[in-house]
Formats: sequence, structure tokens, C-alpha cells
Amino acid sequence: MDFQLTEEQEMIRRMSKDFSDKVIVPRAKEMEETGKPPYDIIAQMGELGMMGIPFPEKYGGSGGDWVSQMLCVEEISRGDVTLGTLLDVTSIVAQELYEFGAEEQKQRWLIPIVQGKEIGAFGLTEPEAGSDAGATQSTAMLEGDKWIINGTKQFISNIGYDNASIVVITAQCPQLKREDGKNVINTFIIPKGTPNFTVGTHWDKIGLRSYPTNELLFQDCRIPKDYLLGKEGRGFAQHLQVLETGRIFVAAVCVGLAQACFDAALPYAKQRHQFGQPIYNFQAISFRLADMAMNIEMARLMYMKAAWLKDRGLPHTLEASYAKLFASEMAERAASNALQIHGGYGYMNDYPVSRYYKNAKIFQIVEGTSEVQRYVISRNL
Repeated sequence: MDFQLTEEQEMIRRMSKDFSDKVIVPRAKEMEETGKPPYDIIAQMGELGMMGIPFPEKYGGSGGDWVSQMLCVEEISRGDVTLGTLLDVTSIVAQELYEFGAEEQKQRWLIPIVQGKEIGAFGLTEPEAGSDAGATQSTAMLEGDKWIINGTKQFISNIGYDNASIVVITAQCPQLKREDGKNVINTFIIPKGTPNFTVGTHWDKIGLRSYPTNELLFQDCRIPKDYLLGKEGRGFAQHLQVLETGRIFVAAVCVGLAQACFDAALPYAKQRHQFGQPIYNFQAISFRLADMAMNIEMARLMYMKAAWLKDRGLPHTLEASYAKLFASEMAERAASNALQIHGGYGYMNDYPVSRYYKNAKIFQIVEGTSEVQRYVISRNL
């Protein structure tokens, strides 16, 4: 087994690290305090090709691989997880367009997303369909050459950005039935600004405050017939397939977050004195840091294996769930330990570990909760 990164992968990792250190880290506290998306940083990320690493040059990408994309996401998330999560969501939208979209759809919507000029959103969650994503209540009725969409999507990321262009949603089609009698679920492309499509409530979150999360309302929203994405009747399966990639993304985001926790806690433990010596000299502290370092490396290897399998077209359902579950729970522990090592100072907003702590919990919920990951793993054993 060769764990050596290729020259291209190492170049992307180094470029992403330098960008994170020089551009993102100095702005991260301000972004969280103001809640304002950093459009200038997002534009620079697009110019550097971060939105399109694994996609072919034909569609504006770099022709790279998913391992490279995840290395980029880890480093960006080490600077600020909101930007790593932006890369996650817009990349899985791009993947769904690339793998299932018609050529005309790719030319119209995929290329500007891959180039970083526009942002894509992923609309699956509903008020009554969270972990049970198949319980979607949104409907799509075909009338002539138009689909009429009705329903509500909840906690949808990315669509609140000014440069968001589309949301890809699932909706059941009561006119169509599966063999078991249940309604067919299809996937649709809905451009932002379509009449009767409203970007509703902007949720005020405890963390990730510069990352827009909204409710979406569709009230007799009419879209052309050819805005159906992929094969009829395969919409839910398509969404689940790209969610596997999303789980690898979340693992990479969490490794970046945990690495930021470690990078803050280690020097603090060496400079902070109590009882006449650095607190790092006490096993209660040094053992916490040892565990953090070990678990970060384990999670990194797990997400890289899942991405490596994906690059080779090999099954990676289990590996993606392993990585997402382990990394998300590891990141929460790392954030808690980093704050504990900082003591009272860690609870103050002047120290970045307070931000890391607030941001960590959500990753055990998005892209499939920890409970869902354990279900997926147990089902595939």
C-alpha cells in the first residue's frame, strides 16, 4: 500500500493550506460575529479552481480526483468550516448534474458551478422528512410541458448566497406509481428566482453563522418539463448516491475542524503555567492531546480511503459512513477537549476554540445523523 500523495495532490493540499492560513484564518472570527458571507473569499476559491477539482476540464473543472478535493476541503475547513461546508454542498450538486444530467443541463448549470461563478444547493430535508428522507411530501404534477411543484424544504444550505443559481430537489409524483404502489420520487432542477419559489426563513444558528440556511417554499411553482434531472423514478436513488460523497466531505470538514482544535490547544498547553509548570506536563492534559492527534490521523485515513475507493469506481458506502460517523464524533470530542484545556479562556469568544466548540455538533446531524450512519453500517455488515 502506498500512502504517498501524488505530486498534484500534494500541490493542491499545499495551495489550500496556504490560502486558508493567509486569507481565511484572519477573517474567521469576523465572519462568525457578523454573519455575513465572505463573497470575496468565495470568489477567490472559485478562481483557484477549488469548486471543480474532480470534474473534467470540458465542464470547467481541473480533471483531478476526489482525494485532491477532500484534501482541499480539509485545509479550507481548518480555516473555517463554513467554507468547507460550502464546498461540500455545491460539489455534490455538481456531481449529481455531472453524473445524471443531460448535456444541455450540464452546459447551462454545471459549468458555472464548477468554475465557482455560481453556487448550487441541495434540497432534500423537509419539515416532516429529516432522517426519513424518503418521506418527502413535496409534489410534482406534470401538466402539458410543465411540472408544477408544491411543498416546503427545510434547513437548506447555500441557497441563501447571493450567487446561488439553482436548488436540486426531490419531489414525489402522484401521477406515477412504483411496482409496490408507492409514488415515484423524481429529482428536479429549480433555478433561484423562478416564480412561486420563495427563499423563506433565514435560520439563526448557534454556529456557522456566516453560512446561510433557509426554508424553501414552492406554491404552484412551474418549471419546464426538461428540468427533470436524471431518469424518471430514480430521483431518490440519485440523491442517496451523491450523499455518499457528501459523507466523505463531512469527514474531511471534521478533520479540518479537529486539526484546528489541536493546533490551538497544543501551544496553549505548553505556554499556560499552573502549579509552577506548563499544564502540558500534566498527564491529564498531555494524554488528551495524544488522543486528539491519534484520532485526527485515524479520521484522515478513513476519509482518504473512502475517496480513494470512489476515484477507482469501487463500492464505498460502508467506508463513507465509517468516515463520516467517526470523524464527526471525533471532532466534537476534539472541540470539547480543546476548550477544556483552555479552561475559562476557552469559553470566551476571543479564543477560536469557543467557535470550534459551537460549530462541531452540527456535523453529527447533517448528511445523515450518527444514528443513521450506524444503521447504514449495520445493514451492510
